[in-house]
Amino acid sequence: MTEFVIRTEGLVKDYGSVRALDGLDLRVEQGEVFGFLGPNGAGKSTTIRLLLDLLRPTAGRVEVFGTAPADDPSVRGHIGYLPGELAMRGRRTAGELLGHLASLRGGAGADRIAPLAERFGLALDRPVRALSKGNKQKVGVVQAFMHAPELLILDEPTSGLDPLLQREFLDLVVETQERGATVLMSSHVLSEIEDAADRVGIINAGHMVDVDDVATLRHHAGQSVELRFAHPVDVAIFAELPGVQDPVVEGATLTCVLHGEPDTLLKRAAEHHVVGWSAQYRDLEELFLDFYRLPTDTAEEVAA
Repeated sequence: MTEFVIRTEGLVKDYGSVRALDGLDLRVEQGEVFGFLGPNGAGKSTTIRLLLDLLRPTAGRVEVFGTAPADDPSVRGHIGYLPGELAMRGRRTAGELLGHLASLRGGAGADRIAPLAERFGLALDRPVRALSKGNKQKVGVVQAFMHAPELLILDEPTSGLDPLLQREFLDLVVETQERGATVLMSSHVLSEIEDAADRVGIINAGHMVDVDDVATLRHHAGQSVELRFAHPVDVAIFAELPGVQDPVVEGATLTCVLHGEPDTLLKRAAEHHVVGWSAQYRDLEELFLDFYRLPTDTAEEVAA
């Protein structure tokens, strides 16, 4: 039987008259890297705060390691959390701050501070208030990983990091998974999710509209097709074909998104003089933008 590190059922969260989550069902399996995607305001941060017991649900259930976080505060000791917005002030140096955080965990992770800081080029002797955004992000990465947690919840983890350190961070995620930890990662850098995640969930307006492995989601994204004809063609003859989305004709060139088999489109195109064609699978970013543009119920139909 599959063991879920994170499980939510019918999760609802209201802020007054505003419903941030509306019956969210989420499952994250032990040992996987799960990409958690959605536009701003979709409910990602609310979900994360509920998992960490920083908020309490209006309705439904949330479980981490098989228990409600509110019922067992000790669960927090097994989690590494990197928030999307880091608030760091005061006169302490980065090393002193990280040492203090380790002491709060009974010393867990203190011996990993220096190696992780060196790996990410973090100067431990500088006051945190004087650090740039990128260096503050490095502090956040070190504190999230240093105690080797069983679950990592990462919200925009590479924000402010340069491309080389973004790659280093993804290598660290892979190493973390290899030792058996579970990772929930939310990011607007969708190429990172494609590289790192085993499965991806897309949330929109408080609903989970699609969950699948990356390869299947790429298939859902469809193909970008271009057909070049010897003479101009009427876009209307392609617009009603099954699986054809967003057809556009400019001069004698048709472009569209194709979902499913190309047979019907090619047969219709063959009624005209085709001089060239190309097709390539769209990436995860384009699928994400589809869900961003569509209303929730329409997005669910596309996902199906």
